[in-house]
Amino acid sequence: MRLIVPIAFVLFLAFPLSETRAETATPYSGTRVINTGMAFDAFEARLLESIGRHKMGLVAQACADCGAKAALNKVIPKNRVYMIFHPRFAVRMLEASVASGIEAPLRLYLTEAQDGTAILTFRLPSHVFGAYQVPALDVLGKELDDVFARIVETARK
Repeated sequence: MRLIVPIAFVLFLAFPLSETRAETATPYSGTRVINTGMAFDAFEARLLESIGRHKMGLVAQACADCGAKAALNKVIPKNRVYMIFHPRFAVRMLEASVASGIEAPLRLYLTEAQDGTAILTFRLPSHVFGAYQVPALDVLGKELDDVFARIVETARK
């Protein structure tokens, strides 16, 4: 019995009840974070218009704050994930690598900062597809980098 107490104390010290760690905001290479300086709603409208203008399809979207409000009656900062792609890229992607199909659609993550402005986060497509080490995907990723750059530039004007 005397041995159990010291062992329990040592285990308590070795495995604290709550884990403390720093968050890595951009754990993947090629992640871009853009503080837009624009109000969330205004930038969101411009972003959606820009996606269409640059001939990308809005495949799906998720709204965390909408779900929190509807399911939990809880208000959280605005938060959207836009999943975008287009068949002209999908065909080429799948011809190059069926395994890479899990990467489509690509995502744009829009969050609301404390001051009400929008922050846009996304991974460069060249980094997403570069992990496959397939030359045709490298070309596709760079093309999509340009499309993403134009989408962001147009939305910020």
